[in-house]
Amino acid sequence: MKKIILSIMALAAVAVSCSDFIEKEERGKQTLENYFQTAQECENYTNELTHRLLDPNEWWVLIAPRVTNEMATDDAWMGNTGQDNSAHRPSSQYIISPDNMGDMNSCYTAHFYTIQSANIGLEKMAAAPLTDSQKNQYMGESLFVRAYCYYELVNLFGGVPLYTTVLGTSDLKLERSSAAEVYAQIEADLKESAAKLETVPVNRSGRINKWAAYALLARVSLFQEKWAEAKLYSNKVITEGPYTLEADFLNIWNVNNHNGVESILEAQSSDVQNKSLGSALPTFSGARGEDKKNFPSNDAADVLDGWGWGMPTSDLENAYLSENDVIRRRSTITKWGEAAYGDEVLNPTHKFSLNDNKSGRICRKYYIPIATRRALDNKDGHLPLNIPLIRLAEMYLTRAEASYHTTGDALGDINIIRARVKLDPKTGLSGPTLLKQIYKERRLELAFEGLRLYDIRREKDPTTGKPVIESLMGPNGTFVQYNLNSADPYETTNLREPQDKGINFNPGKNLLWPIPQMEIDLSGGLIKQNPGY
Repeated sequence: MKKIILSIMALAAVAVSCSDFIEKEERGKQTLENYFQTAQECENYTNELTHRLLDPNEWWVLIAPRVTNEMATDDAWMGNTGQDNSAHRPSSQYIISPDNMGDMNSCYTAHFYTIQSANIGLEKMAAAPLTDSQKNQYMGESLFVRAYCYYELVNLFGGVPLYTTVLGTSDLKLERSSAAEVYAQIEADLKESAAKLETVPVNRSGRINKWAAYALLARVSLFQEKWAEAKLYSNKVITEGPYTLEADFLNIWNVNNHNGVESILEAQSSDVQNKSLGSALPTFSGARGEDKKNFPSNDAADVLDGWGWGMPTSDLENAYLSENDVIRRRSTITKWGEAAYGDEVLNPTHKFSLNDNKSGRICRKYYIPIATRRALDNKDGHLPLNIPLIRLAEMYLTRAEASYHTTGDALGDINIIRARVKLDPKTGLSGPTLLKQIYKERRLELAFEGLRLYDIRREKDPTTGKPVIESLMGPNGTFVQYNLNSADPYETTNLREPQDKGINFNPGKNLLWPIPQMEIDLSGGLIKQNPGY
């Protein structure tokens, strides 16, 4: 990527003006005024833009915040009890404040970097000497990226400053828009993205296409309780899109099945040894303290010593056990000493340091098989695990929930998902019992895929009408009480991460994270803080 583009991507969010770029000689001869002149330049820019959103090796701005969000739910502990946890503890323990946000601060900043960069690209490409087809492709992808960033921001922080034009240094002081206004812009961007990408081929592995736009429209409609729209768009992806469910659930996260038949959008990775294009997630959340003596080969090449963040809870495991859900449980959780599912011969008793692991469990979805490890001279930064961001099963579950609130066969849709993992169909469910089952299927199907925190914040308990998270967290929350009374042999013998996880949750403020204090200060106080902080 050319120097000017790297400068844009690095500095866009601090809202420097176009003239600021071209005044600095070290950026070379190319400027914003003369860069977007060829299709290759526009594609390079769009690729760099999507790289910021979809390339999972940038753990410090994207992967860490997403995993940290999981740690704030009933699905995951922080997990690593041997290293500094200051990046994750504020949100995981619900002690977060505007001045102590951990990873949530970098998540906020990173997305606004990307939004400003998208605005620059959209403005310049609209006037670039390209064919209509080329403009539609690159602008359609860029619109999706901007929408995805705002989708995560509005779910994490509520209403945020909303802008769709290039900002200069005189434009820094923007007030927050309402959440409804942000969602309206997300929907507009996604609809325009889908329209522009209408004729662009969808078999370009790793590229954004119209179905990704429709699928994200289904998700944001569901999150707003726009049931008819959620059903419309999820049904469109299911019935018209080129996707089918993987026959084998484990294959969704297979290192040898990138961009599989179920995948609508996934972050890309590569094990090319002279480039750092691999996923950091298997390292970030991999088993900490592996030892060659615990593998049949007794070979150091089999060891992939992870950092151990975001470890599954026994509460999540119990949810699978309650449904006799063997396939999804073993595809999602490996307990200390158990065989790694699908890798039983080469890793029949996966063991790691219990002294450094809160739960005695790791996330199987992030696991790198032994054969793949052996083929890599360089592991860190070169791990070939793509990260699914949107997949077809979610669309079935979205349609099920939307059908519950409108009309349609909600039970039929969740049974399609259950059949794939060889579970008996549910029959005779209706009313609150059916809704709770839909919620449960989302948890079991989509665990560790970045949706649990958003779900328990938005889902309404059909008994109380309050967000589900309020029944789970806080001093009397069922998840908190479960842990305080648990006899789990792993979690209760490693108390370096407190057993009262979630006890500090306050429904008066913790349905959103705070706005970083630095952003409020930079705005001169125009940006107002979320309630309770």
